[in-house]
Amino acid sequence: MEGGIHGSSDGSAFKECFSLVWKNPYVLRLAFSAGIGGFLFGYDTGVISGALLYIRDDFKSVDKSTVLQETIVSMAIAGAIIGAAIGGWMNDRYGRRTVILISDLLFLIGAVVMASSPAPSLLIVGRVFVGLGIGMVSMTSPLYISEASPPKNRGALVSTIGILITGGQFLSYLINLAFTKAPGTWRWMLGITGFPALLQFILMFLLPESPRWLYCKGRSEEAERILKKIYSENEIDREIRELKESVEAEIREKETSEKISLVKLLKTKSVRRGLYAGVGLHIFQQFVGITTVMYYGPSIVQLAGFSSNDIALLLSLITAGLNALGSIVSIYFIDRTGRKRLLIISLYGIIISLGLLSVAFHEGTSHSPLVSVRNTPLKGYTCPDYSFASNSSSWNCMKCLEASSPNCGFCASGANKMFSGECLVANDTVKDLCHNEDRLWYTRGCPSRFGWLALIGLALYIIFFSPGMGPVPWLMNSEIYPLRYRGVCGGISATANWISNLIVAQFFLSLTQSIGASWTFLIFGLISVVALLFVLTCVPETKGLPIEEIEQMLENRALYFKFWKKRNDSLEKTQGA
Repeated sequence: MEGGIHGSSDGSAFKECFSLVWKNPYVLRLAFSAGIGGFLFGYDTGVISGALLYIRDDFKSVDKSTVLQETIVSMAIAGAIIGAAIGGWMNDRYGRRTVILISDLLFLIGAVVMASSPAPSLLIVGRVFVGLGIGMVSMTSPLYISEASPPKNRGALVSTIGILITGGQFLSYLINLAFTKAPGTWRWMLGITGFPALLQFILMFLLPESPRWLYCKGRSEEAERILKKIYSENEIDREIRELKESVEAEIREKETSEKISLVKLLKTKSVRRGLYAGVGLHIFQQFVGITTVMYYGPSIVQLAGFSSNDIALLLSLITAGLNALGSIVSIYFIDRTGRKRLLIISLYGIIISLGLLSVAFHEGTSHSPLVSVRNTPLKGYTCPDYSFASNSSSWNCMKCLEASSPNCGFCASGANKMFSGECLVANDTVKDLCHNEDRLWYTRGCPSRFGWLALIGLALYIIFFSPGMGPVPWLMNSEIYPLRYRGVCGGISATANWISNLIVAQFFLSLTQSIGASWTFLIFGLISVVALLFVLTCVPETKGLPIEEIEQMLENRALYFKFWKKRNDSLEKTQGA
């Protein structure tokens, strides 16, 4: 997810794409209208990170339950898994345009339900509706654009969806910041989803169906009328002929080919090796931790020692901006550097970044300010666990925040936040009293001298992730499978991506609560090392290779450390993949 759906194209393709503004604005209108789906995808996956800070303030049950916070975030992913699963069938049955319109309605319903939620349960229902829309639109928007674009512009136009996804994530942080002082805060943040969804519904309602789908359904006259708007007069006859031949060949293959099963996929050497690489990349894309940064960015910033919601959102905006910039940079490097080399560089940077994060949180925890009782107006609100503790002199801020009967918070010293502060009952009254004394109030993380190191780690993580591990898994999964298996294998790998996304989103906060942020990021770092070894040994370089050559390479070459090397004939006979 969190890198979105990217195509590949070189600079000349993008220049040609921009020339459509005056050469054929109709194609741009088709691409932009469908591309709003990518924006919706990005906005809804990014906005929850900031909204969650204020949902916790409004619903005390959410504030006290890590599992409930994780559920609010991850239910959209669960909905996306279902949406993606039924989206393929709906695309074939009802058409690409119809599926986009349905996804817009789901976004609208979800936005209204979330914005008006009187309780966390209804908020979760709204997140499921939005998730269904994300799942459908994430696979349908690029499909519609690719089928309604001239071949020379197709790569560039499909690639813009990746930019719109990360742009949507970036804008979600800006919207979060804009509504921090508005009444309703998170309701506005989540409810705004309905406006771009409504815009896309209106635009798509006025546009035609995909010409390829129309041709497949025998509606050739409608398809040809649309194609005449897309192609120039000297291209139209050839394109109609090629489309007709392509559709007829596809129909013949479906009629003559045997049913594709998982057993058949795994018995076919080239497909099996392609699945190892494709599914593995999608799983590692999520398990190196990008889900945590995008869904819980402001929460991570607070864990690093920045107590204010506004500051947490502002600092997280930087990472969102770097992610958007990285998606643009990847378009330049992906065909010049090569897929595998870009993955390796990306993972080296991710490992270093996660190491910095682990060190920053470890040092912050180890040097947490001590707790003391002071003769202040807050003395009457001292945390009960601290008051009755036999070893209260050893208490520090971290131990204070771990108190559970009731939940407690840390009011830092007004002179210096690293001096000893007070451990108090966590409620709005105490929070306001602490702020009235010009002191900082902490309930998520503790004051730390190493917060800047955590921010550098987060920034470096995004800088290295977004051009490599973000787009490359999606691109390689569009290249690595034989044409006749691409739909099935692509669906398997995308489902693996969403499921991995759900697992990480559902358990990240619980993991940080049980073993600490330092160990959590260390685990992600170790997984990244495994991912690097996987890329070195199991992922081929597909840069500049036709689909047929990639299939032949997968068929004839074995996996060795660092490189794909040809087997000798005797070894080929005695070993399998």
